[in-house]
Amino acid sequence: MQNIRWSPFSDKHIEYIHRALDCKMSVAEGSVRAGKTIDNCIIACAYLEECEDKVHLASGSTIANAKLNIGYCNGFGLECLFAGRCKWGKFRDNEALFIKTKTGEKIVVFAGGGKADSYKKILGNSYGLWIATEINEHYDCDDSRTSFIKVALARQIASKNIKILWDLNPCNPHHRIYTDYIDNYRDNGLLGGYNYQHFTYRDNWSLSERQIAETESMWKEGTIWYKRDILGERCVAEGLIYKELADDLNSCVIDSIEPSEIIDYAIGVDFGEARSSTTFALLGLLSGAKGIVILEDMRINEHGGVSLLERQFEEFCNRCIAKGWKLNNTYYDNEQRTLGKSLESLVLVKDIPTVVKQCVKDKIIDRIRLEQMLLASGRLKILKNCKESISAFQEAVWSDKKEERLDEVSEHNPVDMLDAIEYAFQKWTKMLLMALGIRR
Repeated sequence: MQNIRWSPFSDKHIEYIHRALDCKMSVAEGSVRAGKTIDNCIIACAYLEECEDKVHLASGSTIANAKLNIGYCNGFGLECLFAGRCKWGKFRDNEALFIKTKTGEKIVVFAGGGKADSYKKILGNSYGLWIATEINEHYDCDDSRTSFIKVALARQIASKNIKILWDLNPCNPHHRIYTDYIDNYRDNGLLGGYNYQHFTYRDNWSLSERQIAETESMWKEGTIWYKRDILGERCVAEGLIYKELADDLNSCVIDSIEPSEIIDYAIGVDFGEARSSTTFALLGLLSGAKGIVILEDMRINEHGGVSLLERQFEEFCNRCIAKGWKLNNTYYDNEQRTLGKSLESLVLVKDIPTVVKQCVKDKIIDRIRLEQMLLASGRLKILKNCKESISAFQEAVWSDKKEERLDEVSEHNPVDMLDAIEYAFQKWTKMLLMALGIRR
């Protein structure tokens, strides 16, 4: 380590490293070139010097990725930090780094974790440390016998002092790496201590202002790429359904609209279940069926039965009325008749000026195609205050199945909000298609 040319560490990096020494698990997330993997290599180095366990695991999406990013890491990886005290070799047919420490020899097995059968390479060993780079690229599934992530975690159970170090660049905010692990541990706690930190490349003090300026100039501000690679925000970049909107919000997001431009109003309601959200969306139909505008939205993650649903819907309606909008009709999922009936009763008792009805749903792919045409022709507008709707259109992606949206169980699932929006404009579909010059 004495031959490595270190730059000063920012306070955020110093705090992350210090906390990690006392925590079972540490996760570094953020933009590229932020110094995340270097932090974890330093933590791993300190751990390996003192730990009692002999065999440890380092993984990436491929073994080459693991050796490049954890083994070498631009001159800051394990082989560099232990220079003169380590050598590469084989351990039970696996690539491994053999390290001399003050508490004896340590063996770090390097493995790729990106394929469905990757778990086979790490069976048979018990690991003290698991350091993983690009953890979101590791294979995971519900089967604990074949998921690389689940198998690796299980292989640490017998460790005398478990240490888990993950890093990743932000990805789809609904990825199971967040819902099942990273955010789950943050929200529900983890015995042994949990340490999370978000970094951007501005936290990396080894970068010059010139390098930073050059990097920022590569992407247009506001695009999905700028958010992911510059700001280090979780967002979707591959498989986007509404890519034009994701790249250019100005194409459909507007500051305001006059009520005189709207000839009809409709609320869409999508009822949430155990791990999904209830969503409300108020839409307006523009005069001459020139298009639609999303006027107000609400996402609710609380689950408190019918009484809570009714209070939330009443609150949403009052908010819309206070802004000068009409409510006219409310449409809900026709598969949720019981909850729909509760809203029908509520509007009568509370004298809310809307008529609650079941929505007769078109096929999802037909709804998507209509939205794509409306966006492409400038006929779908969203008021800038409707953050949930904007995010939903930005983040919606195709599933592996042909012509279906990815519908993951998550309290931030974009499909929940899109369903509410689509229930609202369903009645206007024929008029909108005619305005587009399409008859069906």
